[in-house]
Amino acid sequence: MFSRLAFLKRIKAPNGGTYNLRKTATTTTTTTLSAVLPEQPIGFRFFASQIAKRTSCFKPWPKGDYVGSFRKMSSTAGIGMAKNEEGLKLVLVNGGSRARKMVGIWLFGSAAWVFSMVLLGGVTRLTRSGLSMTDWKFTGSLPPLSEEEWLHEFDKYKQSPEYKRINKGMSIEDFKFIYWMEYAHRMWGRALGVMFALPFSYFLRKGYITLGLGLRLSALFALGAGQGLIGWWMVKSGLEEPASEYAQPRVSPYRLAAHLTSAFAIYCGLFWTALSVVMPEPPAESVAWVRGAAKVKRLALPVGILVAITAVSGAFVAGNDAGHAYNTFPKMGDTWIPEDVLDMKPLIRNFFENTSTVQLDHRILATTTLISIGTLWWSTRKLDIHPAVKSLIGSTIGMAALQVTLGISTLLSYVPVSLGTAHQAGALTLLTLMILLNHTVRRPSMSLLKSLPQVAKTT
Repeated sequence: MFSRLAFLKRIKAPNGGTYNLRKTATTTTTTTLSAVLPEQPIGFRFFASQIAKRTSCFKPWPKGDYVGSFRKMSSTAGIGMAKNEEGLKLVLVNGGSRARKMVGIWLFGSAAWVFSMVLLGGVTRLTRSGLSMTDWKFTGSLPPLSEEEWLHEFDKYKQSPEYKRINKGMSIEDFKFIYWMEYAHRMWGRALGVMFALPFSYFLRKGYITLGLGLRLSALFALGAGQGLIGWWMVKSGLEEPASEYAQPRVSPYRLAAHLTSAFAIYCGLFWTALSVVMPEPPAESVAWVRGAAKVKRLALPVGILVAITAVSGAFVAGNDAGHAYNTFPKMGDTWIPEDVLDMKPLIRNFFENTSTVQLDHRILATTTLISIGTLWWSTRKLDIHPAVKSLIGSTIGMAALQVTLGISTLLSYVPVSLGTAHQAGALTLLTLMILLNHTVRRPSMSLLKSLPQVAKTT
């Protein structure tokens, strides 16, 4: 290679200087190329100073990170490039560990806020407060502050089908309670939007957010903004006159399911992203544990999907008030399967609008979920896996058993607000554990995998 570069020994530089190729006085035959230049023209120096200003933001390599030998550097270049490319895919936050911690806390806090929103929405529905506000503004508005304003809002509510058919004769004090519940739910959602947007703008300005993370969070923010529209679209269906004079006014089960599913999707997206920020790599200390985690993942992924489907089916139970029917267990009344489960035409409507079918579906899905999680635990109990994964699987089966117990108790007690809310919180908690489990058993990067021993060290 040096013979080919020999022509550089005495090359004239454009400004009269020369490039010299010299050998360094080291034990190896490493060569370096240096430029020996005389005083530069004023224009050239100005140009160079501008480049220096624009590149001053790049930090120097910390001591010990550089490679002292050209031969060593060239031999590891391919591996280094592969590691860097993988690292860029894994790293979602710039700015080091402190920035990653700050963004992680913000995302976990946002996910917790969405969790509380789901619970508040459940309480609002169970107290029949969701139809107390008969109009909606995207930016919100102040609540009634005088007795005259309260009477005006109450008069608007008196025109609704819910008042005429269910709450006729309600006092102004009772109306204030359900109004405040719905108002709190709406304003809590708007506060979440502000709490998310302000730190997001700050972190963008600081340069902490990478392009991939920015796009993901922008999509979640847009979905969150759309939640207000979906919520009003849902409420609007409950303000319309029911088709039958004997039917109780309630929101469309399809729209309620869309509203709840969207909230669950936002929560899952925020929680998964927060985990990815604070834990770019899964816990893996040996190749054996990685193989065990891969076996767990083959079961955990479909079980997680089943948990999500069961939670969505619960939205249709709520939308059809199916929890107030067949308050017996394990039978539904005097039979295992009610006779009217397929009465509606076309047939598909029964699975979303028929009270008997909707509750039967939810019972079957809940039982199947419990059995599936039990199978997951049984199938993985002897695998060589990380202790954190074993602990997560144990917590998941415990939560699944508790959730089924809460569901049965809620049904037998005719859906009290306390148990109904706890059951909804249990569904989201179980889904949280499944997300955490699937995130923990994902495949590590190739660079990490190559550095792992075959078997974990025992202490």
